[in-house]
Amino acid sequence: MTDYEKQMPPAEKTSVSSFDPEDNLTSDAEVQSTKVNFIDRIAHKMNAETKGIELVTDEEKTDHSFWNLATMWLSANLVIATFSLGALGITVFGLAFGQAVLVIIFFSALGAFSVGFFSIFGSALGLRQMLLSKFLLGDLATRLFAVINVVACVGWGAVNIMSSAQLLHIVNNGALPPWAGCLILVVCTILVTFFGYHVIHMYEKWSWIPNLIIFIIIIVRFAMSDKFHSASFEGGRTTAGSVLSFGGTVFGFATGWTTYSADYVVYHPRNSSPWKVFFSVFLGLLLPLWFTLILGAACATGVANDPEWAQMYDEYSVGGLVYSILVTKSLHGFGQFCCVVLALSTVANNVPNMYSMALSAQTVWSQFGKIPRVFWTLCGNGATLAICIPAYYKFESVMENFMNLISYYLAIYESMMYSSHFIWHGGKMSSYDYERWNDKSAYPVGLAGIFGFCCGVAGVVLGMDQTWYAGVIGRTIGDYGGDIGFELGFGFAFIGFNVARYFEKKYIR
Repeated sequence: MTDYEKQMPPAEKTSVSSFDPEDNLTSDAEVQSTKVNFIDRIAHKMNAETKGIELVTDEEKTDHSFWNLATMWLSANLVIATFSLGALGITVFGLAFGQAVLVIIFFSALGAFSVGFFSIFGSALGLRQMLLSKFLLGDLATRLFAVINVVACVGWGAVNIMSSAQLLHIVNNGALPPWAGCLILVVCTILVTFFGYHVIHMYEKWSWIPNLIIFIIIIVRFAMSDKFHSASFEGGRTTAGSVLSFGGTVFGFATGWTTYSADYVVYHPRNSSPWKVFFSVFLGLLLPLWFTLILGAACATGVANDPEWAQMYDEYSVGGLVYSILVTKSLHGFGQFCCVVLALSTVANNVPNMYSMALSAQTVWSQFGKIPRVFWTLCGNGATLAICIPAYYKFESVMENFMNLISYYLAIYESMMYSSHFIWHGGKMSSYDYERWNDKSAYPVGLAGIFGFCCGVAGVVLGMDQTWYAGVIGRTIGDYGGDIGFELGFGFAFIGFNVARYFEKKYIR
């Protein structure tokens, strides 16, 4: 029996390597008896996961590998999109390299903490992240966040694909149009997400290796180019504003996995060590973030020292920068091969987005839960393709604005989730009646969550600093403003939620 078969839940152990026709017939009968539609039946025959948002039972919790937890986020973040974000600290926010590094270290750790923390709930309770949110935020508030999460997952996919499509376009000397590059990456994402939890973990377990090799080659070639340059540190209000704005962007990227962190731990046994779960996820996420973001910032300093690099960056953004390092006056044909491999790394980043997008869609409305996860995955990838093609031509501004918007709603979400767990649930896992996951009387209505969200939005509006809008507080920080939207959103949501939760619990349930 293969390791993959050993890790699969009992209901899914059919026709992997030791095919038994009688076993397969029994499984087909079980699928028919539950009235699963034709999409689930097809997925089942292909050994794809057909389980949706429902509770993962003890019998299905057969994944004991903590290495799987670490590599899930290692592969998802050791990608070109992370490299692109690191470059923004230099090219968009105008920070010195050392300043960008300090921002990356601090804000990445701050964002990754929540991903590790809420992963613990996945193993302990067997609930997907959005289903878990019902016990903490209430039914109505969770539905709201599920809608936002669907939009965010599609947005993540579009932003990630754009940087890779740039590389594919350049490598083919413009012969491969941007829409074709986007289509290739979307199709590759579909092929992995179709099969669900176990295949996703298998893919992420190994896909980081070629990416790491390419990034090491980038380090070597960039060092040989002798184009690294770090400007001197400058203080003042304007620099503070740039630090806060870049910090919000990094935080949004790092903590962006929070709203589906538990999704990838639900098949771990309930008695798994919470410390091992936390540090497997936290370090598996944080280390590739530090490495790739800092590398992106370092390479971006070379743009100021070489007119050809600057021209390529202006025309093709980060894709042009990577091409200049690996191909132009460098590795030529082999460098082009490296660019293609690096472009395909985006699949590892988009896979968890599209998988969890489907689970969030099923949470929005009970009737949506009857629609197979596979169908939602296909819809999400289609929407991603429709968005990323036109946005391709405005990559930098799209990425910066999107990351900040992500940090806003996630800070509000995390503020209320922490409040609910530590204040209203006493920090105890035993306070969650997870077996009643489908019983609305087991969790709050969610009015406090809605009110807390509105308060958080008010804080965001005051502190945000975007090209299309600057809040009354955010615009006062330096010459160009500074974004403190996620910090104020967190604080306002904390106050609003806890005040409202007192009255909700007292007068409703």
